[in-house]
Amino acid sequence: MPNAPEERFLTLHEMIKFARNRVTPNVWDYLTGATETETTLARNRMALDTVALRPRVLRDVSNVDASVDFFGHRIRLPLVLAPVGSLESFEAGGGASVARGAGEFGVPFMLSSVSQPGIEETAAAATGPKTFQLYVRGDHDWQDAIAGRVIAAGYDAFCITVDTAHYSRRERDISKRFVKTWRAANTGMDIQAALSWDDIKRFRDKHKIPLILKGIGTGEDAEIAASIGVDVVYVSNHGGRQLDHGRGSLDVLPEVVAAVAGRSKIMVDGSVSRGTDLVKAIALGADWVGVGRLYLYGLAADGADGVRRLLEILEDETIKALGLCGVTGFGQLDKSYTHAGAPPVAVPHVHSAFPLLNLGDRGY
Repeated sequence: MPNAPEERFLTLHEMIKFARNRVTPNVWDYLTGATETETTLARNRMALDTVALRPRVLRDVSNVDASVDFFGHRIRLPLVLAPVGSLESFEAGGGASVARGAGEFGVPFMLSSVSQPGIEETAAAATGPKTFQLYVRGDHDWQDAIAGRVIAAGYDAFCITVDTAHYSRRERDISKRFVKTWRAANTGMDIQAALSWDDIKRFRDKHKIPLILKGIGTGEDAEIAASIGVDVVYVSNHGGRQLDHGRGSLDVLPEVVAAVAGRSKIMVDGSVSRGTDLVKAIALGADWVGVGRLYLYGLAADGADGVRRLLEILEDETIKALGLCGVTGFGQLDKSYTHAGAPPVAVPHVHSAFPLLNLGDRGY
């Protein structure tokens, strides 16, 4: 088998199949699972699948540029590698490997506060834009101390996750009695559960670093976030891993766009798996799109090189989708390029965007 990732992996589904054989069954279920009935996960994919694209033709699309701006950086795709806990479970380098892969390609990554090797070590490995995500597990002094470290390490933005007031029941893990080490040892959930808008405003007023609020699921909360000066409203349901029977993220996006009304930037994630998914999300009003599970396949398959290679394939898909829609860049897209209510062609699940997996008996 060829050694270079450019030769080994020509499609995303090939990388998923390879990654499956590189991790333990427990880690695979942690990666692919969601909460309880996994309805929210399926609705994330359904929301994407029921938006069709409306291409325009006979336009000069001989040169397509998929790059956009991100806090003073020009990045190759409107994409952020979303925060994921326990990155080191997928590859020993963890956050440092993701930082290298993202930087080599040219998109930002977001380090989770529950991933190793930590704030400073991961920043040292980064060669491109980087952001940090916090689960609030301590008082204001604790939060301020972490913010100081993040700012000193040169991160471009600070993200607070707000949809984890209670731990969810992830039954794939529970049924195997599998508990991540950081989750078993974790303290401070009472502080996370008591987090309020006043706490967010205090943090925003005190720290001079762009603030991202992750876990927004309604226009009402988006309005509050924008009104208190949150820089980025991040539409997310935690990949279907928190509240069961929620809405798909792309279904939430239009009301958030309307509520924010240009006062804040907007991110969205939720089962984004292909270049066409990026096109749909930006056309419907997002500034950037987050991916979580997707880049973990690259990390598990081949570390930093796998992350970079996955992004190269995704970029190729994206450029072709833009050109075939009749545009030369994301700035030309708007909702006129989309059609809502298209019938889905597959039952949505975590891998329904990859019909060529040939699942067999491996339980993908």
